Amino acid sequence: MLAQTLGIVEIVVILVYLMVVGYLGWLGYRRTKTAADFLIAGRDVHPFVMALSYGATFISTSAIVGFGGVAGLFGMSLLWLTFCNILVGVFIAFVFLGPPTRRMGHHLDAHTFPELLGRRFQSKGIQIFAGLIIFLFIPLYSAAVLIGGCEFLATQFNIDYTVALLVFSAIIAIYVTVGGLKGVMYTDALQGSVMFIGMMILLGYTYMKVGGVVGGHEYLTGMADLVPDKLKAIGHTGWTTMPLFGFGELKHSLWWIVVSTITLGVGVGVLAQPQLIVRFMTVKSKRELNRAVLIGGIFIMVMTGVAFTVGSLSNAFFAQHGKAFTGRVVKVISEEKGHAVLQLMKKSESGDWTDIIKPDGSAAAAPVVLSEGEIGKATVEGKAVSVVEGRSISIVYAKGNPDQIIPTYITSAMPKWFGLLFLLTLLAAAMSTLSSQFHALGTSIGRDVYEQITGAHGKGISITRIGIIVGIIMAVIISHYARGGYIIARATAIFFGLCASAFLPAFVGGLFFRKMTRKGAIASMVVGFVVTAFWLLFVKAKEAGAIGLVHLFTEKDSILAGHHNWPVVDPIVIALPLSIIAAIVVSMLTKASGEEHLKKCFEG
Repeated sequence: MLAQTLGIVEIVVILVYLMVVGYLGWLGYRRTKTAADFLIAGRDVHPFVMALSYGATFISTSAIVGFGGVAGLFGMSLLWLTFCNILVGVFIAFVFLGPPTRRMGHHLDAHTFPELLGRRFQSKGIQIFAGLIIFLFIPLYSAAVLIGGCEFLATQFNIDYTVALLVFSAIIAIYVTVGGLKGVMYTDALQGSVMFIGMMILLGYTYMKVGGVVGGHEYLTGMADLVPDKLKAIGHTGWTTMPLFGFGELKHSLWWIVVSTITLGVGVGVLAQPQLIVRFMTVKSKRELNRAVLIGGIFIMVMTGVAFTVGSLSNAFFAQHGKAFTGRVVKVISEEKGHAVLQLMKKSESGDWTDIIKPDGSAAAAPVVLSEGEIGKATVEGKAVSVVEGRSISIVYAKGNPDQIIPTYITSAMPKWFGLLFLLTLLAAAMSTLSSQFHALGTSIGRDVYEQITGAHGKGISITRIGIIVGIIMAVIISHYARGGYIIARATAIFFGLCASAFLPAFVGGLFFRKMTRKGAIASMVVGFVVTAFWLLFVKAKEAGAIGLVHLFTEKDSILAGHHNWPVVDPIVIALPLSIIAAIVVSMLTKASGEEHLKKCFEG
């Protein structure tokens, strides 16, 4: 099916691209001589390569497809995440956390993030605990990235999602298990460049399709009255405005989803991402980190800013050029604009028009912009069956799955050649992130768990490679069964928030405060992990309802189901403050490490 869909040129371009990626992976393999080469790229990476690798690892198909689709659903309020990513994920990370991380990593000869924590606090238990968290939960984030790439492959080339999933994961597995971090970072630099070019072209074409920068945004603003009733009920005020702020009522739920889960969960969680922190230990000096700030900031701004802007503007495109639906007007929203709710209809075998009924028994209706704007042809409230045509907005066009908005938009709006370029962009985004995720996963189980438990130091690389394969299998299984319900964005936010709550206080405290103790670090990690797990299992409705343990105590999807907004509040809002408090209080009550060890950590 794929071979029939693609032409000779497309197949050649993809093969050449994969050959170049394979060559860079092989080059990394050839230059990988020691454990330091495999784990931290020999500590001599060029700042340009480091910045692109950091950015390409940070920005994946979860950002482009997943969060871009959520922007199609919720609008440009997601651009606050772009601001947070640049401020926190690049500026604060590179300027304030990067230098002490690089310095302490060198002083303690740490090769992984859990090893850095373990050696700072002189605790194998901390290293093993952190390694297990990474090994067990990174597959969830990896699955989000895989789903993003495979949704596009399946939509663009009309192939089965499962086939796309198996092919995609097999490509990743081949080169990440061979080249180590050197191979990963070499390919990241290439893939980051492809991603940057692809997204800039996407932004330019999108503005051309929707009437320019000013015209496109004005049109999208004018579509605020087309927001579906279910989204209006939770505070959606339009695709160019923020949701309603407040707490305690249903109409404020969207604000808490956008701000707590998406902006804070991902924007703050980036500081404690193990696959990103290890990048700081791959450069020679602080000078390289400073040089990488501008490159990383521009890259993140373009990648996330374009994805969120295009996702939002896809609504304007589908309203102007999208698929035309036929039906009867059941609600006039704006006669002047031609905005209406259309009950979708089809012709029966007898030639009569009948309503389209969804599998759940409800009528299929869509907010539309009527093609001719002739609302008068149909009688309101369904008293007649006069048939009119309209165009749907992207939420309906993507069949209710936000993860399909960007793939559907690319297929519908962009020229065929761009579909190939965007495929390479998504391949690059997915491969760069997944390779780093699986590298972090493998080193966690190999060096941080296996070597620490067995004492077989220096012999964990084979276990690392086995761990990578196991992690890939786990991610593929999750990707196969978990689709829909903006799962890409949710899974990403869960992992980022978990890392922030479990690791960030111990990580930051260990870097800057001599009085941060081993027991304080352990307390913060345990509290952060346990509170996050409890919140996901019993309070946050989407996740708790899907897992099902909450149903042992209530028929609802959350133990706080009767209290508006709490079931959508992200765990990071509760778990991170409690983790910080635990770190401070326990450290004040316990004894810090010896002065000799602290001098080695902070002074070398």
